[in-house]
Amino acid sequence: MNLRLFIPAIAGFAGLLASCRCDIPVDKIAELSVKQCTLMEQSLTEDTFPRNFQNGELVLANTHWWCSGFFPGVCWYTYKLSGDEAMKEMALRQTAKILDVSLLSGDHDLGFEVMPSSGEAWKETGDSLYLKTLRDAAEELAGRFSPVTGVIKSWNNPKFTYPVIIDNMMNLELLTYASRLFDVPEWKEIAITHARTTMRNHFREDNSCYHLVDYNPEDGSIIRKQTVQGFADESAWARGQAWALYGFTMMFRETGEEDFLAQAEKVAAFLLPRLEGRPVPPWDFDAPEDAAPGCGTNPEGPFTGPVAGADVQDDASAGAVMASAFLELAGLTHDAALAARCRKQALETLKALCGEKYLAAEGEIGGFLLKHSTGHYPKGSEVDVPLTYADYYFMEALWRYKNL
Repeated sequence: MNLRLFIPAIAGFAGLLASCRCDIPVDKIAELSVKQCTLMEQSLTEDTFPRNFQNGELVLANTHWWCSGFFPGVCWYTYKLSGDEAMKEMALRQTAKILDVSLLSGDHDLGFEVMPSSGEAWKETGDSLYLKTLRDAAEELAGRFSPVTGVIKSWNNPKFTYPVIIDNMMNLELLTYASRLFDVPEWKEIAITHARTTMRNHFREDNSCYHLVDYNPEDGSIIRKQTVQGFADESAWARGQAWALYGFTMMFRETGEEDFLAQAEKVAAFLLPRLEGRPVPPWDFDAPEDAAPGCGTNPEGPFTGPVAGADVQDDASAGAVMASAFLELAGLTHDAALAARCRKQALETLKALCGEKYLAAEGEIGGFLLKHSTGHYPKGSEVDVPLTYADYYFMEALWRYKNL
């Protein structure tokens, strides 16, 4: 490494970080999260978790839902950021709801469900209670892998043959982590194979990615590429790009394989220019300004519910995932200039999310933290609402920022 180039980059980032410290009040947000989580828990039962807040009401989901691990994860990060022992007890209570893997969704989202809950519980407590959950989840996820396709099947959906979505990159951490924890090397190899197959088949020439690739399970050939939750098959659905950035950054951290770092850098190079002047991304980078919910070429058909408005909606959840991923990539890339750009973007996004437009006031929106996320815009589902995974990755990004 050329230190004459590296040292100025470090000095420049030190100045940037110092200038942003007062703009990202981590301690105050941790205090707010304690209050919001406490409020949220009052509305939950032994078998429900928060889904969103819509039309003035908190919407709950059961433990089978793919996002069931995120509220326990928010509680764990709130505990780590605040040091409040009551939050640790809350995190333990919420994690206890989803220890039985057989009660979870039975699809590829086991990583989303287990790593923020039992994974964090194991790391924080060292209690062997959580090991069975981690092992069982890894075994089930690995069982969805096909050596013919080279990927883990995502959805059990009859509309598709062997669908694999870019979101699946996020679940690979369960396999790499459990591989080390239980000394099962084949789980790591499955994760690596899935990531490399995704790298070959999910990305366009400009380094944006499709949402879904449908495979032929008989020979591994590709039936179709599409973007189910984006404006059109060839558009850049923002949260999908966030999953890609985060997933390949994580896979480099977990494996040390340089091609994963190179892919993460390519995704960052695609995203950074599109985020200039708009630190919180739109739901789809290519959607027209007058796109209303129910728009696009989604194969599920037109949306027939209430229309929230004609303006392109922001997606705070995509912004939170990107901020967390950019912070990690900045610490892993060998490119000092890219590292500085990634850090700058992450701080700008966090600063925006901490502003009054996006951050809830105490007692608002049922106990969620972030406003203005977008779930499935073409279907008109969860448009301009708080979402549990937005809060989780926001808190994770704040934790990474605090520990820079």
